[in-house]
Amino acid sequence: MKKTSGLLRLVIILCLVMGGLSLILLTLSSIREKNETYITIDTDTVKLIQLDPPKKGDPIAIVDTTVGQFRMVLYPEQSPKAVENFIQLAQSGYYDGTYVFNSDSGAYSAAGAPQKNGNLPQGYDQSRELIPRELSQDLWPFKGAVCVLNTTIDRTLKQKILGGGQYYNGSRFAVINTIEMTDEIKEGLRSGQETGNIVAEAFIQQGGIPNFAQQMTVIGQTYEGMDVVEALASLETENNGVYKVPKEDVKILAVTISAYSEED
Repeated sequence: MKKTSGLLRLVIILCLVMGGLSLILLTLSSIREKNETYITIDTDTVKLIQLDPPKKGDPIAIVDTTVGQFRMVLYPEQSPKAVENFIQLAQSGYYDGTYVFNSDSGAYSAAGAPQKNGNLPQGYDQSRELIPRELSQDLWPFKGAVCVLNTTIDRTLKQKILGGGQYYNGSRFAVINTIEMTDEIKEGLRSGQETGNIVAEAFIQQGGIPNFAQQMTVIGQTYEGMDVVEALASLETENNGVYKVPKEDVKILAVTISAYSEED
């Protein structure tokens, strides 16, 4: 009888422990969701504004490089802080003479670094690198998109364990070309539920880098000079342990901020 009573007590204790663990896991899951820094995509209201041609008066950036020029329309409404930072840097002449410091296998390039290895110089205004990341369900890393690179993430101890935190970006930016859209990738995009068919089909038709989706702030979309975007992503490089640095110097000569007109 005592043996049966002891076994019953053990079963009750195990049930209580398992119940407590389940409650803890549910609580952690809830906290993780509240701390999540990514956005929820409403597939019924997504507007793929990058697929629309620029309109008269839209802000644009004309980027002159040593391999040619490309032009992009900017999105201050969707990414106000990052676009403002980019415009201020461009108008100050900061980008003049900066390097294309990464050219990754035809997929994308990265530019806007004062040093060839991609680093920032000592004494640089670090506030320019602490612009809060801005994500929008209407902006995606399609071919021709320009995204500012993430610089750091600010996390509490709790957020390091449970997820979340504040991401920041800065002066350097990526110019997106595209990965190869294989049948496997196309199938994966079409079967995904997070972005919906409209975004999946846009990636399939336009090209881009789906893995970058909602990871970086998109500030612009190339509307002229896509051949330059392709060339910048396909340079001959050498790996410095961090980036695939072009063997021959490729630089930004100037970034001019203007407004779109019929002449453009």
